[in-house]
Amino acid sequence: MLLLNFVLYNYMIEKKTTEYEKTVLIGIINREQSEDKVTEYLDELEFLTYTAGGEVIKRFVQRMDLPNPKTLIGSGKLLDVETFVQENDIGAVIFDDELSPSQQRNIEKQLRCKIIDRTSLILDIFAQRAQTSYARTQVELAQYEYLLPRLTGLWTHLERQKGGIGMRGPGETEIETDRRIVRDRITLLKKKLLKIDRQMETQRGNRGALVRVALVGYTNVGKSTLMNVISKSDVFAENKLFATLDTTVRKVVIGNLPFLLSDTVGFIRKLPTQLVESFKSTLDEVREADLLLHVVDISHPQFEEHIASVHKILDEIKSSDKKTIMVFNKIDMYKHDTIEEDDLITERTSRHFTIEEWKRTWMEKVGDRALFISALNKENLDEFRKRVYDEVRDIHVTRFPYNNFLYPEHLDEY
Repeated sequence: MLLLNFVLYNYMIEKKTTEYEKTVLIGIINREQSEDKVTEYLDELEFLTYTAGGEVIKRFVQRMDLPNPKTLIGSGKLLDVETFVQENDIGAVIFDDELSPSQQRNIEKQLRCKIIDRTSLILDIFAQRAQTSYARTQVELAQYEYLLPRLTGLWTHLERQKGGIGMRGPGETEIETDRRIVRDRITLLKKKLLKIDRQMETQRGNRGALVRVALVGYTNVGKSTLMNVISKSDVFAENKLFATLDTTVRKVVIGNLPFLLSDTVGFIRKLPTQLVESFKSTLDEVREADLLLHVVDISHPQFEEHIASVHKILDEIKSSDKKTIMVFNKIDMYKHDTIEEDDLITERTSRHFTIEEWKRTWMEKVGDRALFISALNKENLDEFRKRVYDEVRDIHVTRFPYNNFLYPEHLDEY
């Protein structure tokens, strides 16, 4: 009966199958979330689902002022979802908003399939992507903290569920025994993370006095690709969300100036609280960095909201006041709407801006001018390297004023 630890461990190391599980998505339009906003969130949720190994068959959206306390969505809409699930052999129903434990139980009881919310889906992806012992421990802690209030009723339908998205977790066992096991496991994992944190703190201390630069940004904006280009390393990069979980640190030399460059886990809107807490230690690389390179995917229609989400998390980890260079990546993929010269009706908005026009907006002023590059096609990288060199040199000269004769004023002197 006490197989919880063993099964959850298998959850952490299970590889994604090649067959995509059929899923449906559910979103809510309310005073906080407009129709456009919900569409945008569901687009991202569909990408998350694809990353986790699912295929989205249909989306359901309901407009309501207040969510149903029992099932989040209305009874009529839930009946529509139930009919579609039964007729199309749907494996999982995924909600964009976080469900309470009671809501999840009530919905599962009616739909008789896996019910997953955005938090659970992100945890599932992190479980797939965790490679090192440190990352697996962080994800496991987040999973247990998410699981604890949901143990009641979780076992009711598990005998009919055969794995897949959101089910890389515990099997059927006694509820009270599991609660004790989960609490004990959470305590043990926190102690393990503290021990690893002390070891990593020692490692950071052993790196000497080199200037530290950290890549930060929304998930899938090209941080790892940029890391590979700058450091000439082979950091894993893929066009999926959360391709990188473990912090990678490389020594980089531009001109004759060495510094440490770290690639960190990507951020995302509605990032689960459990993950923010569990990965705060990983984000120590950000907290201890002297310079942040905030990488943005300018080809994404909502890149300005991505910037706001990153700023929010940087504020949570007390790193929002650090020296930052805004780096707008993927300029080769940027597309804008056009307006015909004789069109006197269409209102011109930021969706119609060219790259050159964006450069003349607030981007010209933020962080002493933003950079525009393509890491994949290596466009404008000379300007990028020179800017990073100048910023790192200024930090180094401030820290070691007696060594500044070693570094010329500009990189092009080398």
